[in-house]
Amino acid sequence: MFLATFRVAVRALRRNPLRTLLTMLGIIIGVGAVIAMVSIGNGAKAQVEAQIATLGQNVLLVLSGNVTRGGFGMGFGSAGTLTKEDYEALRREIPGIAGVSPEVRGVAQIAAGNQNINTQVLGVGTDYIAIRAWPLASGVNFTEQDIRSANKVALIGKTTAQTLFGDADPVGQIIRIKSAPFTVIGALSSKGMSMMGSDQDDVVLVPYTSAMRRLTGATTFRSLTVQAASAAVVPEVQNQIIDLLRLRHRIQPGRDDDFLVRSQQEITDMATSTSRTMRQLLAAVAGISLLVGGIGVMNIMLVSVTERTREIGVRMAVGARGRDIMLQFLTEAITLSLTGGVIGVLLGVYTPDVLNAFSETTTWPALTSPDSIVLAFGVSAAVGILFGLYPAWKASQLDPIEALRYE
Repeated sequence: MFLATFRVAVRALRRNPLRTLLTMLGIIIGVGAVIAMVSIGNGAKAQVEAQIATLGQNVLLVLSGNVTRGGFGMGFGSAGTLTKEDYEALRREIPGIAGVSPEVRGVAQIAAGNQNINTQVLGVGTDYIAIRAWPLASGVNFTEQDIRSANKVALIGKTTAQTLFGDADPVGQIIRIKSAPFTVIGALSSKGMSMMGSDQDDVVLVPYTSAMRRLTGATTFRSLTVQAASAAVVPEVQNQIIDLLRLRHRIQPGRDDDFLVRSQQEITDMATSTSRTMRQLLAAVAGISLLVGGIGVMNIMLVSVTERTREIGVRMAVGARGRDIMLQFLTEAITLSLTGGVIGVLLGVYTPDVLNAFSETTTWPALTSPDSIVLAFGVSAAVGILFGLYPAWKASQLDPIEALRYE
């Protein structure tokens, strides 16, 4: 019974192929937009999460204070309000911390042999590479003695090492940072791109005491990187850091902090806020397209009922019941919507590939999930049912005698 009804529906839709295609266009665009939106959104989210994962696991960032100049806030990290004593207090007084390292950032001229480049130099502690899950390809890490003595030793990133030494092992080599000779004691494995699109491997790590004494002259830190012992204790550790630093900085109740503590999840939420806004915008466009497509389906089905009034009368005269007529037209509407849905799914799945093929600068990450395809089919079927129901009901209510007289 259903198969016969479906065959009749296909024959009816094939009578006017151009009209059928134009009717499906709104559904095709809507479903394609849904699939592309979900795929690109999932891909962007996965890309951001992968980049944030390079920070390490269960990481908290402590940024130094916000200063005001000329009535304008300069933003967190604009003033060094974190001290070496704060760093030692965090290590000593918060039991949920697995590791903590200061960061002293700067850009310096680095020379080795006849090579001379400018690159980022980070002054860090012994816990830094463990917190960042950044293993050494060769060599060894700093020691606490290196930190205490401000020894001139360095760990070198893969990009910097290749620029300065080619394929040779950099361990044991001497590099000059601002004319000061540093011995490379370790080569870092590749880390890839950061959230901001910069090369994390173009870096040299030195003991933070060496960076402060020999390179920057700073006496405070702009940031601290903290690793909690487990994901479960991250919120507790975050609160303990805030309480401890407020106490140490003598910040009175009701006064603003001169530091900022951000968890990895908060960083992820901030990084994905733009893509979330774009997904919402695309969802609105997809919804409007599906609404227009649904209206198109209803309009064409109403036209079809009018054009086939005599056919409906003949079918009723030979014994077709109202529900049979209703099922026939509802099947046509659903077939129309589902066919548009199939084409829309193919359009949505391959749209990111087409965009990447024609884009020379921007890469559109895409991650198509089965859930989005099921959602698209469900939505297209719902459109067929909702917007095909009234025309089908109207066809089932025709008077057979009046329908047979219709010219």
